[in-house]
Order: sequence, then C-alpha cells, then structure tokens
Amino acid sequence: MSAGLLADPKRVRAILISAAAAGTPITYSEVLNVLGHEFTRPKMRALCKVLAVIDDEATRQGEPELAVLVVRQSDGLPGQGWWVGGGTVEHGYDGLWTDPKAAKLVRKLQKQAFDYWAARAG
Repeated sequence: MSAGLLADPKRVRAILISAAAAGTPITYSEVLNVLGHEFTRPKMRALCKVLAVIDDEATRQGEPELAVLVVRQSDGLPGQGWWVGGGTVEHGYDGLWTDPKAAKLVRKLQKQAFDYWAARAG
C-alpha cells in the first residue's frame, strides 16, 4: 500500500472496475465496507485520495476515469472532492455540482467507464 493511503489503489481499482463492468455506480459507503471500514467522513476523504491516484493512472493508460463511479447515496453524484479535484476543470464544467447538468455530465462519464470495462469483462 502507498504510504498514507487508506487502501491499496490496486484493490480499490479492482472494486471500481467490477462496478464499471456491471454497469453500476457504487457509493462511498459500499467501497469502504468492501475494504472493511465503516463510513466516516475522514475515511471518505482518505478514500478520495486513493481515487485520485487511480484516476491519474487511468489517464496515463488512456482509460476512462473511475472515480466518477463513486457516488453519494443521497443523490447518486460524486462528492465535492471529485468536482474540486478535477471534475470541473478537466471537463469544462462550471455549474452547480448537484443540478441536472451535473447529473448529465456524470452519467456521460460513467457510461464511458461502463462501456469500456464491459467490453473487457467478457
């Protein structure tokens, strides 16, 4: 495991690839539970650091991002960390993080991951 990270990025990446291949987002709580942790805000923030490492690697490999698959249970959208960490700048989005335009962007990016990993799962 990388120093200071909540979990091994390879393990978290495998969880996200499984969700992508199944065509479904996954909540922060679900990821933390699979890793053996209860949901807490500090654990969620620590998970976000791992997600950033995973997406940096995906970019280097020419793969679609995976962090966009990790969403809040309340509204099915990524949390503030995703939007601040690159979601807005990288995708040219400057609207609210919870409005229909945000949901449309998230669905588009999730579909890219779903399609990419479903094609590799079979």
